[in-house]
Order: sequence, then structure tokens, then C-alpha cells
Amino acid sequence: MIPTTRIPVLMYHRIGDAHNDWERKYCVSPSRFAEHMDLLRARGWHAVTLRQFLDWLDGSVELPAQSFLLTFDDGFLGVHEHAAPVLQSLGWPATVFLVSTLVGKRDTWCEAHNPSGATYPLMDAHHLRELQSCGFRFESHTRSHPDLPTLDDDALGAELAGSRAELQDLLGSPIEYLAYPFGRHDERVVQAARNVGYLAAFSTRPGFNRDGMDRFRLRRLDVFGTDTAAALSRKIRLGSNDGSVAKSLKYSANRLLARMGLTAS
Repeated sequence: MIPTTRIPVLMYHRIGDAHNDWERKYCVSPSRFAEHMDLLRARGWHAVTLRQFLDWLDGSVELPAQSFLLTFDDGFLGVHEHAAPVLQSLGWPATVFLVSTLVGKRDTWCEAHNPSGATYPLMDAHHLRELQSCGFRFESHTRSHPDLPTLDDDALGAELAGSRAELQDLLGSPIEYLAYPFGRHDERVVQAARNVGYLAAFSTRPGFNRDGMDRFRLRRLDVFGTDTAAALSRKIRLGSNDGSVAKSLKYSANRLLARMGLTAS
């Protein structure tokens, strides 16, 4: 085994049908999601569990090259309906970050962002327990999906601690990790997350995760509904949200120049 020195984390949101351009950014169709996973497998990538990823970050285990962590934000019903069967067929694990007060409801925070005002169903407790039995892991995405840096200290603590307590009560398992809503965080948010007992947190900043990284600023790659399987393959290889052919060619050219001892212009 050739051990990896860097691990990308993929971030999906809704798996389903998009009905306007705004939705197409963060909604991946079921057929495209299957194409994504099939191509990653064909190119030698394999998903690891959240526990394996964190143990690797701590230096207690080695993981093979082309390991990645698969995450879903929000807990949309499409994860259960469309993503889970694909992942079960591959034997791949995933982690879902849940909005605790909206389990079994809808993504009401999107009403103000989606031009159509449409919202979509989120998984309920039955769906979550079913996926737990299949190896899915669930963690916190706060209580109501707010912009955390805009909250006062009391509201911030309630969002972070309340979500942990509610999800632990619902699922009967420890809730130790957080994904910041909208990726928004600052030093005060980070300290508050530490204070209420989270062990690590995920941002939306792109790039690879490596040994020695700040555990409360872990990086993830956005997967868009417009990403073809080939574009996703380029993203995960480059550690970039830009999966264009031009980006890939520039990356390859810079690596070649580096090996030749030259500097790109």
C-alpha cells in the first residue's frame, strides 16, 4: 500500500431534480450522482469512514492513496432515496450533517435564497435509523442552519449545544463533529464549538486535508449539479472547486515545470 499524504472531502447537498439555475448549483441529479461514484471507483478512488479520516489526521493510522471522505449537508430525503442505494452497492460509507430541529421537515432556510421559494423534504427519524444500520454516520449542522457569526453568544451556544443534545437523543449515538452552515465561521464560532464539546468542524474552503491541519477548519470540495463525472474527477485530483479542463492543464503544466526546475509565468 502506498500511504496517502492528503485526503479530499467531497460535499454534496440535495440529490434529486433541480427546477431552476439556483437549484442546479447544489442539487445533483440521481443519475449524475451514480455517474460520479462509478467514475471515482473506476479511477481507483475509495471512500473512507469519518473515523478513519480523523484517525489518519491524528497520525494513528495510514490510509491508501486515493482515499476520500464523502459528506452530505442538511439531510435531504434524496440521500436516502437516491444516494444510499448507490453507496450500498459500492460498499462505501458517508457522513450526513443534520439540522436538528428540521429533521423530518423541509429546508426552510432556502426560502429566502431560492428564486422560486421552493423547499424540499429532509429525512425523518425512520430514514436516519435505517441508514445508521447501513453504516451511515450522522453529525451536526446546527439546530436551524443560521449564519453563525451573526449570532450573539447565547444564540450561538444554543445552536451548537442544542443540536448535539437533540441529535444524540434522537439517534442514541455521540454527536462530536460539526459542519458550519454556509461554511461561515470565525474565531468566536470556533471557540464556541470547542466549548460545547465538538472535536472537529468542517468548512467549505476548498483544498486537501493534510496532517497538522486545524481540526476546526477542515476543508471540503463543493460538488455542483453542473459537474460532470469527468469534472468531479478533476476536482478531486486537483483539490479544487474548479474542475475545468483548463485548470487541469495548467496544473499539469506547472508540475512539469517544477520537475524541470522552472517557474511558471
